[in-house]
Amino acid sequence: MIIPIKGNVKFPITLDAGTWIFDDRKLDLTTYFDNKNTGIDEDEEYTKSVGKFFDREIKEGAISPPTLKSEKKFLKQRLLTGTFGIKFEPFLKNAEPLESATTLIIETKDEEIQIPINEAYDLIIAFSKEGKALKEDGPVHILFEDGSNKDQPIKYVKGFRVE
Repeated sequence: MIIPIKGNVKFPITLDAGTWIFDDRKLDLTTYFDNKNTGIDEDEEYTKSVGKFFDREIKEGAISPPTLKSEKKFLKQRLLTGTFGIKFEPFLKNAEPLESATTLIIETKDEEIQIPINEAYDLIIAFSKEGKALKEDGPVHILFEDGSNKDQPIKYVKGFRVE
């Protein structure tokens, strides 16, 4: 589950995909690409949802909020069944690629895939599918920000090398 970022960086670091399930920056990959492609404006959606809430409050009266216990149960269920990923950007920034760095090489079991360093910041690292770690073809999968490879991600990732 440990994946290094090494090479032409100021700080070589290691990533532990097993800890990301608790990270607030994780993305729900079951809906992430759908929302990206439709161009939904988050502010507009928020305004609409608040408006619907107040309309319901006026028509039906106040509804008691869910209890803390039910919220915890929902969050636990979501973690046990969800498909999650995390953006690569903060990890690459922390490694601090040197100014001479031009390429990120994704090292896999069978090949090395080169990506321009400026595009590497937009990668998404998938680390769980339907609540399970990606043990068989992982430990992580690499997805492009636009979702173009969401059905055929880069698998068997062993490390990242900056050149």
